[in-house]
Amino acid sequence: MTARPSEFDLIRQFFAPLSVGAPGAFNLTDDAAVLSLGPSEELVVTTDTLVARRHFLGTEDTADIARKALRVNLSDLASMGAKPIGYTLALALPDDWTTEWLAAFADGLGRDQREFGIHLLGGDTVSSDAGLHISVTAMGATPAGQSLRRGGARIGDTIWVSGTVGDAALGLLILRDDSLGEISDEARRFLAGRFLLPTPRCTLGPALRGLATAAIDISDGIVADLGHICEVSAVGADLKADAIPRSEAYTAVITQQPSLLQKAFSAGDDYEILFTAPPENDSKVKELSQKIGLPLTPAGTITDGDSVIVTDATGQPMDLAATGYQHF
Repeated sequence: MTARPSEFDLIRQFFAPLSVGAPGAFNLTDDAAVLSLGPSEELVVTTDTLVARRHFLGTEDTADIARKALRVNLSDLASMGAKPIGYTLALALPDDWTTEWLAAFADGLGRDQREFGIHLLGGDTVSSDAGLHISVTAMGATPAGQSLRRGGARIGDTIWVSGTVGDAALGLLILRDDSLGEISDEARRFLAGRFLLPTPRCTLGPALRGLATAAIDISDGIVADLGHICEVSAVGADLKADAIPRSEAYTAVITQQPSLLQKAFSAGDDYEILFTAPPENDSKVKELSQKIGLPLTPAGTITDGDSVIVTDATGQPMDLAATGYQHF
């Protein structure tokens, strides 16, 4: 049986090549990376951890697992209006890991590094008795004082949502037991793909600086994440159920199974950006949507209340069974 490489051997073999082109990473031979952003820029740092069988099934393509772990962090940077710079990786590997698995994992990271123009800057690799854990810390930059926050929403602001929501939750159902009825193979692939490999809105985020008053990415569900904005901004929200953007594939499913409609309100993992902006900026947001080729949909209004109210077509509040994903 071929001996496994040591920690530092596997870093040299699989991960050090990912740092090439980032001088401050020192080829992953030091304890930390050194980055200079200058006096006019701010560093934005975010960390997300993915755990096998909780945040992903563990049976997915290895490269896609790596790419999702990276992309959910890039989504956080986008919601802050930051341009991504690089990331660190902490990997807790179960006893059955193989060099082939690591090669595929590193290949997935490398593909997204090239797509998003970033590099690996460092990290740690350990053994795990509790399954696979992947923790990524991503760093980005914004002009000083221009990062987007959760606390800037104002009464009267329009609530906007990028792309469509609810898709990833249905994709997870497909991957688990495929119990969504008679829908096309194309719809199945689309919904499953939305769960397996989200698209961080890295172009939209920085473009919202100066337009949006507050922003967040939709990771726990649109109602829950809008609630985070409302809590920090000390406002309420009227979210219009009929205005929440849904894909054709999602609509095909809920036409057959109306009980799944609330997935659009409470399900996470879509990693779209929800943001607020003054109504006088509505036309500018629409122009931005056309410019970057991404649907941006007005879905409600910030109010003087203290919570998120989801209203139906008649304006009546809806009773939701759940408002979002809870980690604990």
